[in-house]
Amino acid sequence: MRKILLALAFGASTVFAVSPAIAQPVKIEDLCVKVAKHLLMTETLNTGVVQSFPELKPPGARMTYSTRDGVEKKNMVDTFECQFDNAKAPFGLKRFCLASTCYSADEKNEENKRRFDEVRILLEREGL
Repeated sequence: MRKILLALAFGASTVFAVSPAIAQPVKIEDLCVKVAKHLLMTETLNTGVVQSFPELKPPGARMTYSTRDGVEKKNMVDTFECQFDNAKAPFGLKRFCLASTCYSADEKNEENKRRFDEVRILLEREGL
């Protein structure tokens, strides 16, 4: 509607209706991929096996991944795991683990707690 009004305000003779994209609900496995991308500071993350468990308390997901291109899924051995407060928005990031190192709000290791807070803040900035 805003585009139509702008077109009319600028004297456009032809107006095309533009329908907004219908947003699909975010799944916890997709959000876990986003958490991994933020922690690893990469825009590209190739996933192998992805498993999600929205019915568990806390709900979560885990996956194998590679930051390198051309790696076959069966050869992806690095693991990443996420846990959330809820299975649906608002998700509330609870904890995530890269291999055997875990990050959470109540982490005793100050650096790991800081990494958790950084990722949580990045998700909040994206409205997640």
